[in-house]
Amino acid sequence: MTLPRLLLAAALLSSATPVFAQGDTPHIETRNGKHALIVDGAPFLMLGGQINNSSNYATPLTKVWPVLDRIGANTVEAPIAWEQLEPKEGQFDYSFVQTLLDEARRHDKRIVLLWFGAWKNTGLAYTPDWVKLDNRRFPRMKTKDGKDHGVLSPHGAATLEADKRAFLKLMAYIRDHDAQNTVIMVQPENEVGSYKNPRDYSAAAQKLFDGPVPVALTKGLKKQAGSWASVFGDQADRTFNTWYTARYIEELAKAGKAIKPLPMYVNASLGDPFAKPDPMALSSGGPQGDVIDIWKAAAPSLDLAAPDIYDRASRNVFKHLDLYTRPDNALMVPEIGNAAEYARYFWAALGRGAIGFAPFGMDATGYYNYPLGAKSFDDKTLDAFAAKYRVVASAPWAKIAFDHPVWGTAKPDDGAPISTTMGDWTITASFGQWQFGQREWFPKADLPAWATEPTGGVVVAQLSANEFLFAGDHVRVAFDAKEGSGPGGMVVKVEEGHFDKGAWVMDRIWNGDQTDYGLNLIDQPVWIKVTMGRYK
Repeated sequence: MTLPRLLLAAALLSSATPVFAQGDTPHIETRNGKHALIVDGAPFLMLGGQINNSSNYATPLTKVWPVLDRIGANTVEAPIAWEQLEPKEGQFDYSFVQTLLDEARRHDKRIVLLWFGAWKNTGLAYTPDWVKLDNRRFPRMKTKDGKDHGVLSPHGAATLEADKRAFLKLMAYIRDHDAQNTVIMVQPENEVGSYKNPRDYSAAAQKLFDGPVPVALTKGLKKQAGSWASVFGDQADRTFNTWYTARYIEELAKAGKAIKPLPMYVNASLGDPFAKPDPMALSSGGPQGDVIDIWKAAAPSLDLAAPDIYDRASRNVFKHLDLYTRPDNALMVPEIGNAAEYARYFWAALGRGAIGFAPFGMDATGYYNYPLGAKSFDDKTLDAFAAKYRVVASAPWAKIAFDHPVWGTAKPDDGAPISTTMGDWTITASFGQWQFGQREWFPKADLPAWATEPTGGVVVAQLSANEFLFAGDHVRVAFDAKEGSGPGGMVVKVEEGHFDKGAWVMDRIWNGDQTDYGLNLIDQPVWIKVTMGRYK
């Protein structure tokens, strides 16, 4: 479907406003190292889409809903810019905030609010003019040679005071105008840190750097007391900037939660997860995977740190997901490229217990951030996300994943099979297979079109010792007895079905050609329940 047709379809939608249930304020629950986002008293999976940064005005907002409806999203991630909220110091404009609340309710979407304050992609572009132009009151970072850097200093007391005041005005407005909890999460600031300048080298910052590392940090990292240089060596500048940036964000999060205790998180601009961190090349100060412990010590009011993924390489994506999947950190992917090949990582994220997932730039305003994302929105690109969102939305997945072990993966770049063990059973995902037979049986047969494409994946939940639930696309899934677990292991039953008010309903039994060569899902994801057993 073309974008003009999407807009026409949206115009024909009913204008009826859904009524969201009123209950507890959304929050994160953790149990046995697993996490759930609780909305209206129940686990909620954010099937999101983040809009383009300049779509946070009333006119372009009308071009957001057709795309989100098209992919089956239940949540919009939308920025509120400081310059938008407080264009003149002390004068606040809430008109777009209210428009966003009204429109999201009308379109049956929840909201994740993104506060673009002192930082947006490390820069100050979304600050008001009166901040941008007053470098004495709101100082930029200094480089080693004393020049101004294009990032506001985290040591600026006036910057923090003004930024915090505006953020708290926003939080108070949400508290007073969103009793139904349309807003379910808040991101204070965006991709904080600084490129090509590991820290602020101003006189005030240098004085702090020459002093001792704060006790809270050495204690949190279980390190001996000392100077920044002696404790952290060649990572001292970056660690220093990380600590003070996180302390800045903590001020906003702690005060904001005192007004309305919504879950709050920070997002990270990422680097190579396998390379030694280069403070000049990374967004120094941001919550990359190797410094999460610093953020935990510095900003305890934050619920989680999250990766913004624009790396197409499967090896790197899997590593990023693993770094943010922790007993003390719920995995969420608040930004990922919107090209079709990124959609496969939805399965890998869910398989690690993700509470949310959102491709970036999901609107029909005509802006595309290729090569980070898609060149344009054709049906293939939108369907790559829509097919996954819609099948997962049909199941109580958030509750299932909170209550049971889960695993998931995406097709790696080399197309090799990926296996795991759950209980007494080994589960293998393979890719590029037809639905029938083994490839070696038909050496002259052509390969399916998707065999060379970066598409495919699966997510599996272990419901009991011998029962598994899975969904996926462009994947073959095999269930076998774990080596050494005993004789007679076999697939007893394979059911295709759906959920009705959270209860499993079997639609048909798979047998014969559908089960003898592995269980194959191609372009139509469905829910499959597998029962394993042993004959005697």
